[in-house]
Amino acid sequence: MAFRFPLRSIARVVPRRFFAPSASINRPSFATLAEHKVDDSPEVKYNQVFINNRFVDSVSGKTFPTINPATGEVICEVAEGDKADVDIAVKAAKEAFKLGSPWRTMDASERGKLLNRLADLLERDQAYLASLETLDNGKPFNDSFNIDLSMTIKCYRYYAGWADKIHGKTIPIGKLNSLKLWQENKVNGIVHIQFNESATTSLHVVQGDQDVFELLAGFPPGVVNMIPGYGPTAGMSIAEHMDVDKVAFTGSTEIGHLIMQAAGRSNLKNVTLELGGKSPNVVFADSDIDSAVEMSHFALFFNQGQCCCAGSRCFVEEPIYDEFVQRSVERAKSRVVGNPFDLNTEQGPQIDQEQFCKVMSLIESGNKEGANLVFGGERHGDKGYFVQPTVFTDVQDDMRIAKEEIFGPVMQIMKFKDMNELIERANNTIYGLAASVFTKDLDKMNTIAHSIRAGTVWVNCYDVLDVQAPFGGFKMSGSGRELGEYGLEQYSEVKAITIKLPQKNS
Repeated sequence: MAFRFPLRSIARVVPRRFFAPSASINRPSFATLAEHKVDDSPEVKYNQVFINNRFVDSVSGKTFPTINPATGEVICEVAEGDKADVDIAVKAAKEAFKLGSPWRTMDASERGKLLNRLADLLERDQAYLASLETLDNGKPFNDSFNIDLSMTIKCYRYYAGWADKIHGKTIPIGKLNSLKLWQENKVNGIVHIQFNESATTSLHVVQGDQDVFELLAGFPPGVVNMIPGYGPTAGMSIAEHMDVDKVAFTGSTEIGHLIMQAAGRSNLKNVTLELGGKSPNVVFADSDIDSAVEMSHFALFFNQGQCCCAGSRCFVEEPIYDEFVQRSVERAKSRVVGNPFDLNTEQGPQIDQEQFCKVMSLIESGNKEGANLVFGGERHGDKGYFVQPTVFTDVQDDMRIAKEEIFGPVMQIMKFKDMNELIERANNTIYGLAASVFTKDLDKMNTIAHSIRAGTVWVNCYDVLDVQAPFGGFKMSGSGRELGEYGLEQYSEVKAITIKLPQKNS
């Protein structure tokens, strides 16, 4: 999920992180949506900074426009937070986390109840929030409803179950002492950029129900604070803040470097990063080709190609290469591109004009460097930021489209002959977020899964993500893990308390 400065971000300062993943292989069902109203013009109810359970204007009073990428039109103006707002939010979070505060003294099971209640309310308002998501970032409503919101709700419920199960250990050391290991929570800053290079997707974060306070009812003031703003101001202010103990960042490798540098300049805060990717998708000749073609299509084109773990380097074994290409082109031709609120639409617009131009520039580079453009490569329609589903063949490893994260609907199909050669080529990248392999051969499955340096490897499937499983990257795709128990560990620290025990009975 990449972007560059200047950027707009949602900067959140919270005493403890609540997760919200955004991808799954599960496809939507129209029956699921039948009872919900699909609203292509949802009311925008909140557009301010949210601190201490109150919506307020930014300190500077500045705003910025958020754009509908399907039309290029302004949806509304959103408050532009900066360092001054971050300082207020961090202070609020620190107060909420003080020893003796309502949040610190709240029974852990009650925290779990709050998260479950929040999940219930999000489920109740799922269609409205999905409409905001689609209006704001252009993804098909089906995906917003059935993937983004459904996974978010499931994630809150998963961590609600963990709330009263985080505890320490008592370890005997020597004859006289006991060592207690206690997990301390932190004041966390989350710099979150949702699927974009430079445009904001703020509405779905700062919006709530008829009254956002109902969604967060029971959460003490300062526990959750949200600051829409630009990365160099709001985002970097969190990364540099001396009173923020942890930063979680989702975005590009370029900005990940800057976040790490900022943490080093300040208080050496813990940083977890989920960054870019150029994931290899390996298809062997013995695979189920029908499944491999469909899954490879999904692996690349899901969310308009704006997916950090997209299978953007598709390696196909030579004996089935031509057939795979033919079928992949047929599938790309049948892909439905258009109005993201139409339930038949598979692909909406790119997030903004900057990302649209970047994708078109990389398509042009593929043509210039000698890749074979077999389908697409042009703008779709005459308004909005739509790109045709695009397929390149005869792609060489040193071409820009084979090395750079395109973050768009551009498929590159590459030929391989030998598995050892394939492994070397698959690992010849600065990234290591995800990978996949399609084969019926158990030895090939295991060899590829253990040889490719990536945080996630899928076998005969793609983008199978769930809240219980950790997700994160190797190399320049990031550090640390999100989701599951491994993700939970990123938001606490171990404290050792050594207690001298009585040497004699009293």
